[in-house]
Amino acid sequence: MSQASLAQEASRRRTFAIIAHPDAGKTTLTEHILLAGGAIRAAGAVRARGENRRTRSDWMKIEKERGISVSASVMTFEHDGKRFNLLDTPGHEDFSEDTYRTLTAADCAIMVLDAAKGIEPQTLKLFEVCRLRDIPIITFINKLDREAQDPMALLDEIASRLQLDPAPIWWPAESGNRLRGMVEVATGTFQPYARKAPGAADEPDHPEALPLDQAGAFFEEGEQASLQDALDLVREGYPTFDVNAFLEGHMTPVLWGSALRHFGIEALLQAIGDWAPSPKVMKARREAPPETRNAPAPEDITIEPGEDQVTGFVFKVQANMDPNHRDRIAMFRMASGSFKRGMKLKVQNTGKSLSVNAPIMFFASDRELAEEAHAGDVMGIPNHGVLRVGDSLSETGLVRFAGLPNFAPEILQRVRVKDPLKAKHLKKALDGLAEEGVTQLFRPEIGADFIVGAVGQLQFEVMADRLGEEYGLDVIFEPSPYAEARWIAPAEGATRADVEDFMSKYRPQMAGDLDSDPVFLAKTSWETGYVGERFPKVRFLKTKERG
Repeated sequence: MSQASLAQEASRRRTFAIIAHPDAGKTTLTEHILLAGGAIRAAGAVRARGENRRTRSDWMKIEKERGISVSASVMTFEHDGKRFNLLDTPGHEDFSEDTYRTLTAADCAIMVLDAAKGIEPQTLKLFEVCRLRDIPIITFINKLDREAQDPMALLDEIASRLQLDPAPIWWPAESGNRLRGMVEVATGTFQPYARKAPGAADEPDHPEALPLDQAGAFFEEGEQASLQDALDLVREGYPTFDVNAFLEGHMTPVLWGSALRHFGIEALLQAIGDWAPSPKVMKARREAPPETRNAPAPEDITIEPGEDQVTGFVFKVQANMDPNHRDRIAMFRMASGSFKRGMKLKVQNTGKSLSVNAPIMFFASDRELAEEAHAGDVMGIPNHGVLRVGDSLSETGLVRFAGLPNFAPEILQRVRVKDPLKAKHLKKALDGLAEEGVTQLFRPEIGADFIVGAVGQLQFEVMADRLGEEYGLDVIFEPSPYAEARWIAPAEGATRADVEDFMSKYRPQMAGDLDSDPVFLAKTSWETGYVGERFPKVRFLKTKERG
């Protein structure tokens, strides 16, 4: 395929993530975007009961039971001549590490705000990650069908707390029981809202949009004039949307609606197609695999989406999406080239060659074989432990993208299996979950217990559920004597011998992680500081790069 054709294919890709605080309506919005894009015929109802509680993006048993997202999922669909790769991320802060990694594969983010609550703590954290990665943000203010804050107060909060210029694309006509619809700021087109009748099974279709001055039938006395006044104020008081300012991360277009009532979703999908960036140029290094003889010195390079060579990186590994086959799928974000089924790709950090004979395109837990893929696409590569989170793949095996971060866990617990005969099975299962990034696994140098680390308590519940469901293991979590885990490395000017000297003195508190890198397990945060002062030639790290 010519470079012009490659660039053209890449230009029609839109790879975006949806970020939000828990309960802002993120998963419901995901379902309705799929519905608007023609990818599904009916949206799953997260709040429904029994067999009706099914969404396409929440496919794990625990997700269906609790109505929350605990794992990132990928959904690909075609709409209006473009290919959309939607990355649904967990909103709960206990799974923030999975969300951070998924954002590395996104070119744009949809920030979902609850119209009644505004910017919540987890939204703020995820926004900071987007800012660090220069990811442009489209804001969708959800739940207009409920009583909401004053719209101008919400925009002022975005401006003051996020340091973003909000550019309203639509403006709501009231909220809750008084919601009449919304008006497009630039054109004055009014989109009426149809309220669901009590006892009705299906949502009504919203009426066709029409000019605001012809929409009097949808308002009560005085409401239409008030909306026109508000519209005049908005046009005077807020900046006009500028695509370049949006792509540079200075401005966010603001759209409104109700995901549950499928209101405002088509406008959002149109905005993603029109404004979300196609795959970007990526920074990388040309670097031979470790232990390559006479390898040239590494050099910094950039990867253009229209380049011939297939390159990309693994941002997530998911096991047992199909429990019947004990599968292990690496989610691979393509950065350049045109992939064809059966191609051989090389893993940069191991030098291993991999024949990709059964690549997968995702639709949540559903899948189909992918005959080809291009820059911006997210493809599943089945493998048995060959690929890890952070691995870089390319046709030459010489391209290395920046690794993905591992964060020091905040809670450490011992784990053991009730049936001692299944101890080997437990080790294999824990290794698998740690490779996915569900939790972190540390093996103490002295003693046989496994130490499991997580960001929050809910991760342990998910882990116990998956160990039981997928591996048939009944496990017990017990308090660990340790409060903190820190990776250790030589300080500037120090040597490996300085690290080994420290390790010999604190052997009972040393452990190895999944990659056998040394980890210091401290009993208290005070001990971490005390030991750090005693051994200035050793760095105690809160983060580690994977890949």
